[in-house]
Amino acid sequence: MKELVFNIDRSSNVPMYQQVYVYIRIQILTGKIAQHTKLPSIRQLAMLLNVSRNTTQVAYEQLLAEGYIRSESKKGYFVEVNMSEQLFTYEPTTVTHKQRHKVISETIDFKIGTVDKENFPIAKWRNLTNKVLMDPIMYSYGDKQGDMSLRMAIADYLFQSRGVNASSEQILIGSSTQHLLLILTLLLKEEFQQIAVEDPGYNGARKIFSLQSFLIEPISVSENGVDVNQLCKTDARLTYVTPTHHFPFGYTMPVNERLKLIQWAEQVEGYIIEDDYDSEFRYIHHPVPSLQSLDSNDRVVYVSTFSKALLPSIRVSYMVLPKRLLPRYEKISSLLEQTASSFHQRTLAHFISEGYWYAHLRKMKSLYKRKMKVLCEEIKNHFDNYIEIKGDSSGIYVVIEVKTQMSEKDLINKASNNGIIVYPCSQYFIKNAPKYPHIQLGLGNLSEHEIKEGVCKLAKIWLEKMKSK
Repeated sequence: MKELVFNIDRSSNVPMYQQVYVYIRIQILTGKIAQHTKLPSIRQLAMLLNVSRNTTQVAYEQLLAEGYIRSESKKGYFVEVNMSEQLFTYEPTTVTHKQRHKVISETIDFKIGTVDKENFPIAKWRNLTNKVLMDPIMYSYGDKQGDMSLRMAIADYLFQSRGVNASSEQILIGSSTQHLLLILTLLLKEEFQQIAVEDPGYNGARKIFSLQSFLIEPISVSENGVDVNQLCKTDARLTYVTPTHHFPFGYTMPVNERLKLIQWAEQVEGYIIEDDYDSEFRYIHHPVPSLQSLDSNDRVVYVSTFSKALLPSIRVSYMVLPKRLLPRYEKISSLLEQTASSFHQRTLAHFISEGYWYAHLRKMKSLYKRKMKVLCEEIKNHFDNYIEIKGDSSGIYVVIEVKTQMSEKDLINKASNNGIIVYPCSQYFIKNAPKYPHIQLGLGNLSEHEIKEGVCKLAKIWLEKMKSK
């Protein structure tokens, strides 16, 4: 039907399903589509608008949930609401050209920590949240350690995917990795005053350790991960590492180095904090076993998050404590309040236990693998030998080493002045500053078209200056 044919703005920051939903809702509210009018099927509407079936399905499901349309078995979708004469006068707010530019930015933002919003299973998540709304847990604060059903689901998932051996009693839920590390430092600070960290490494964790007055011992990183031999020469008995996908370079620590690190922890009677922040997205070979799965001495603290694979806004992370640390936690547990939403925790528990999580991971891994391939191919095609890519075999970002005399700040400013947002890596280094500037490029919420356009613009912005040196 012609009333539903309109132009989708594919450059908009507004998701396509939402554009479809808003347009149909306006047609109904203005009386342009009357009550009981039969609507095109999901497939037909997708063909009319040249979008995916998933886009039109999500739009219809939102309209169904709000009562604008109804679904009749084997017949299709129909307009449900009976508009009054007063409502027929409804007119949507006109968005002027000036207003539009306030909402829709022409910049391409290679921001890390973002996920692909077009492929989030919003309909399934909404159905589960409706179920949780009827649960009595919504009328209480919930378990301080975290929702029990979620902890049990996490324990099963970690055993299947990462070989982590843990009971629900060992798992703590929190709103972020930083929050969980803060709790961990409270358990360890009486015994430990020093912590070894990767250099370069995740500065968010390093700041937590510094705030808790730990002496920071930087350890060099190579393609084999953290330098265990260098670590053994220090007085540190505690270390924080990202062995499966080193942050930010993306290196994977091989098994023999992992065993050496575990042996070190046993010899010094210390602990390894293993941050496995995005182990779900590995694009070559089979996943390397987690440190925790190789540890028979109860010396590994395992930390991870759902922010990278699901949604950052859900704010759910988790930590697996060694059994020997549980008595220390129990001593202070009464002082600790749960910071992650009980509502999201229970919804996530259903999402995992009913199989949606695994299906979502398979879908997103395939999607991000394709985006990663596009990003790396574009960089190689446009920059040749002027840029070295690091970390292209896993995760949802890469680091590029830009072989130029320009500074990191100059590169970022030149890109920003031309509508491309890229991110520095200098804050990740402590002592081992690199010869050339390193830039971080995230791909999570960019389309393949945006990735291609962004890299092409970066080449035009940077290459002229690089070749002149």
